[in-house]
Amino acid sequence: MAIEAPSSSPSFFSPWPERLRHSAIVLLVAGLALLVLVMFDELSPLRAVTVFACIAAAALVPWRLQHVAASREEVRGVNPVETAAVNAVVAGMPDPAVLLDRAGRVIHLNAAAAQLAPALRKNELAQFALRSPEIITALREAIATTEPRRASYLDHVPVDRWMELIITPVPVPTLFGGVDKCMLMTFHDQTPLRRVEEMRADFVANASHELRTPLAALSGFIDTLQGPAKDDAKARERFLAIMHTQATRMARLIDDLLSLSRVELSAHVRPDTLVDLVPIIRQVADGLEPLARERQVVVDINLPDTAILIAGDREELLRLFENLIENALKYGASGGKIVVSLSAAASSDGTPEIRVMVRDFGPGIAPEHLPRLTERFYRVDVGDSRAQGGTGLGLSLVKHILNRHRGRLLIESVPRNGATFTACFPQPKIQMAA
Repeated sequence: MAIEAPSSSPSFFSPWPERLRHSAIVLLVAGLALLVLVMFDELSPLRAVTVFACIAAAALVPWRLQHVAASREEVRGVNPVETAAVNAVVAGMPDPAVLLDRAGRVIHLNAAAAQLAPALRKNELAQFALRSPEIITALREAIATTEPRRASYLDHVPVDRWMELIITPVPVPTLFGGVDKCMLMTFHDQTPLRRVEEMRADFVANASHELRTPLAALSGFIDTLQGPAKDDAKARERFLAIMHTQATRMARLIDDLLSLSRVELSAHVRPDTLVDLVPIIRQVADGLEPLARERQVVVDINLPDTAILIAGDREELLRLFENLIENALKYGASGGKIVVSLSAAASSDGTPEIRVMVRDFGPGIAPEHLPRLTERFYRVDVGDSRAQGGTGLGLSLVKHILNRHRGRLLIESVPRNGATFTACFPQPKIQMAA
């Protein structure tokens, strides 16, 4: 960042008419007084001229000193670092950027930095707004040593984000021709890279664990079909049906893992497109109608006739409601009925929200299982879940989709009285105003 110092003051030798104009009264009075003295022979003409010259010089010098002082005050008021050009450079940086003076006070910050840390204020100390210990330590070291510093930290609000801070000393000219150093802080979002690494490790661990059983079954059936059951048509048909079921389970497991990975990768990016929940829920219910007929379950849909808009991702919302309604059809089928409803309500802190409730009337869920239902691969009944074709990832995917939409999942259940899963979404401001 190159910053030019203000230009030097004007030449000492200003035009004489301008100087004489400022000293005209003094010179006129002095000239008249000396002329009177010469006329009364109180002073010789030579001495009178000498005195007049001294008075003229004395009258001109104080005006010049005053002019110089005023010029210095004007120069002092224009700080090279606080110019509009420097502000434009900082504002144009794509990443969050903050320019600080040697004391750590904010000189300039761009819109991205203001969004990252709303407490930042110009002419205030940055360490009061950035309270992460890693940031404060790196900033103090950079100011003390005037050397670059890097720091990585985890930001928990509004969602977990891994950030890297780079502090770079920037040489800037001072008002009187010297050089000082300001501190340029830039923040880089490392969340996508971290999530990719985590997802790679999780995918390998989870996939190897969950795929081992169906792969072992397929391998065993293949060996059987190649050996003892080679010529047994009835056994071959039965084994092929089981192999198809296991292959379908593996495909569904991989699909769920990939969907979960995609949602986690973009968890810190909130959707900003307005979508209507009503047609999305109806589309999911229509698609699951064959499963409802197979399980002999009546699906009661209670939706308003008007559009209900939220900021969301349509494909992710389809997956969310599909998982909730499908789970109710599979695990609450014994109740013979499920209810899907949509309503407006307020959270515990009074924030308006949209709630989509899916209730079944099946066996319900024991209280000790409720806190862990959204964990990956957690199942209340492992055997029943696998028999129903479940992967143990459905509710975990629901939770992550809601987190990305800044929503929440409520789970209520009483054994033998069914279960209620409620997806809560914040109301968009445009709908609140309407």
